[in-house]
Amino acid sequence: MQRLAADLHIHSCLSPCADAEMTPNNIAAMASLKGLEAIAVCDHNSALNLPACEKAALRCGLVFLPGLEVTTSEEVHVLTFFADVESALDFGERLYKSIPNVMNKPEFFGEQLVMNEADELIRVENKLLPQASALTIDELVNACRKFNGVPVPAHINRQAHSLLANLGFIPPELKFTAIEAYSWIPLSVENSERYHIIYDSDAHCLGNISEREHFVGAYEKSAEGILAYLKESKPF
Repeated sequence: MQRLAADLHIHSCLSPCADAEMTPNNIAAMASLKGLEAIAVCDHNSALNLPACEKAALRCGLVFLPGLEVTTSEEVHVLTFFADVESALDFGERLYKSIPNVMNKPEFFGEQLVMNEADELIRVENKLLPQASALTIDELVNACRKFNGVPVPAHINRQAHSLLANLGFIPPELKFTAIEAYSWIPLSVENSERYHIIYDSDAHCLGNISEREHFVGAYEKSAEGILAYLKESKPF
């Protein structure tokens, strides 16, 4: 097994809360400049920018792990990681249908921009993405695993939209193998030794992408290698 310098929670300009400068090529270039070896782009409830982000990452020599940040019906944020962009897109298409048909107000929330690999605008997404889906956390976890993905509770040490803040505990029946911690806040989780812990930036602007300070295990230098590590139960 090897350890890769990584930031597995970065938002692109598809997330309305992210800066417009968070284009696929800007993200990949900044991650490379900071000495990272692997990144994941996890936009709110959508995978539409993953094809362009993957191509940009590969051009910069980065391992690209496709992901989404899903909001469950309980308002809990969960990262969902997949071995390939196609699986993430298929999962995202299903997820999109579970989001209410509420239109975005860009003057209030920000634009939701779908880009191509040259950072050119393809279209603007009009449905407001950062809404609670109709999926409960149980349903989300099961759906993610049906697509051979790995669900990871997001920023578990934050007071907003985290599993601990909203539910008060980590449900053992969901059998999480990994949890994510927001890198700017100390982590205090009971029985944290049970889980692989990944530290990420949750970056919404280029400057907040992680420096070369957090590492993730991988059985090979690939998305599949990272995913295999995150899927594996940790002995305790």
